[in-house]
Amino acid sequence: MIRLTNLADYAVVLMCEMSHADSRMSAQDLSAATSIPVPTVAKILNALGRAGVLNSHRGLKGGFSLAKSADDISVADIVEAIDGPIALTHCVEGGTSDCSFDDICQMRPRWQVINGAVRDALEDVKLSALVANEPDQTLFKPREAPRTTAGTK
Repeated sequence: MIRLTNLADYAVVLMCEMSHADSRMSAQDLSAATSIPVPTVAKILNALGRAGVLNSHRGLKGGFSLAKSADDISVADIVEAIDGPIALTHCVEGGTSDCSFDDICQMRPRWQVINGAVRDALEDVKLSALVANEPDQTLFKPREAPRTTAGTK
C-alpha cells in the first residue's frame, strides 16, 4: 500500500488553509484553524520554509506565507518538502540499497517508470485545484463500472 506519512498529510491540510489566507499566518493561527497541535504545525512550517514552499517572516506581524501562487505549488512539492523524494521502492531512491538482487533485478528499470508516473501525477495536482470551490473534473475521473454478464445464458 502506498501511503503518505501523517506529517505530509498535515502539510497538505496546512497549505490548503494557508492558501485561503489574505495575510501571513502563525503556527498558532494554523493550529487553531486545523486542530493540528502547535508543535507539529511549527515543525511542518519550518520544513516547508526550508524547501522554499513557504516564506518565513519575523517580527510583530510575522508568520508564514506562500512562496508562490497556489497555481505554482504542487502536491509533489509539499510531499517532497516533508518526506523527501517520492520513491515507491528502495531502489528508486538512488544511493545504496540493501536489496540483494540490485545487480540482477529485471524490475528496477520498470519501477523507475512507475515511480515517475506517480510523481508526475502528484506534480500535476496543484494546490489551487485542492482548494477550488468546484473541483476540476479532469482530476477526479470516475472509473467505469465493470460490465457484468449477469442474466445472460
